[in-house]
Amino acid sequence: MPNSTYSQDLRFFLPETVWLETEHFAFAKEISSTQGINHNDSWQTYLNALAIITFEEWLKERLPNKVISRDTDVIATAGNLKVDEFKFCAIATEHVLDEIVRIPQEVIANPELAAHFYVLIEVSEEEEEVVIRGFVTHKQLTEIKSNLRLSADEGCYHIPLSLFDMEPSHLLFYQRYVQASEFAVPVVGNKVTQISENISELVSITTTRLSQWLQGVIDEGWQAIDSLSQPQLSLAFSTRNIDKSVKKAKIIDLGIDLGNKKVALLVHISPENSINNQASESSQDKIHVLAQLYPMNGEKFLPQNTKLQLISKAGKVLQEVTSRIQDNYIQLKPFRGEAGKKFSIQISLEDVIVKENFEL
Repeated sequence: MPNSTYSQDLRFFLPETVWLETEHFAFAKEISSTQGINHNDSWQTYLNALAIITFEEWLKERLPNKVISRDTDVIATAGNLKVDEFKFCAIATEHVLDEIVRIPQEVIANPELAAHFYVLIEVSEEEEEVVIRGFVTHKQLTEIKSNLRLSADEGCYHIPLSLFDMEPSHLLFYQRYVQASEFAVPVVGNKVTQISENISELVSITTTRLSQWLQGVIDEGWQAIDSLSQPQLSLAFSTRNIDKSVKKAKIIDLGIDLGNKKVALLVHISPENSINNQASESSQDKIHVLAQLYPMNGEKFLPQNTKLQLISKAGKVLQEVTSRIQDNYIQLKPFRGEAGKKFSIQISLEDVIVKENFEL
């Protein structure tokens, strides 16, 4: 006769497995084909989609009376679900053989993506199954990052698997018996969100509509370049003298932890047909954008390792440039888009992230 205590203990540590069905693969293929930018992006988006759809089913079976909502707008970064006031972020991986879990920096630092729980889901397409390996809370992640002095590598933190709670059923206990307010997560504020003592993020919750600049309507906080009294800024874009173009700058304060360093984000826009007089009718609604980042307060160079990123509406990094030791400015490659297209420009240095949202 088997030892009942041993059997229960063994069951306690068995991972939760969900079998992949035809509809799961179809959903993942559709999502990855529309949101993946290249092969690598499409594959990770595909894994994220399989993770989120199966994790949603796992929750529905155990919480049949709850309304579960799924967010696929950011699925290229990770899969998000919401049950009542709790937010779950599914971290998809093919394997964790090295006992290390890669968690995107964005889903921890960005209040719009941050979750109460980060659930590790191992996706095995060949074996047609996913395994819910464990989870960790947002508060635990920020403490781990601080205690281990972790820095982001290629946009991800590497978290030891041993620090995860390996019993997924504990998620159900928290959802049923604990208030979401007892779990610390960043909340989007007016301008500044303090994530913890060691992780801070500056977030703009407004959207700057660039097409309105062409009509003379300028958003608060954006200034004429000449008003900044910075000689190097007055020369910015001087080689692109286009009558209908608009050039504005915004001062970004990187915060107390970085010695109150300030930089200037310069954005230059112009209607596509003012650049190419032979533009077709289909291009007349397009706007040409150039973004640069300059030092302020008399500094000659940007702080080393300052990142300037172009981010899609879905949260995917489309462009990225990092300042070197003596860069007096950095810039994104010029791009264009149709009116109404949304994107973000993000500036980051160490643990500080400043995100400006735009609409063409």
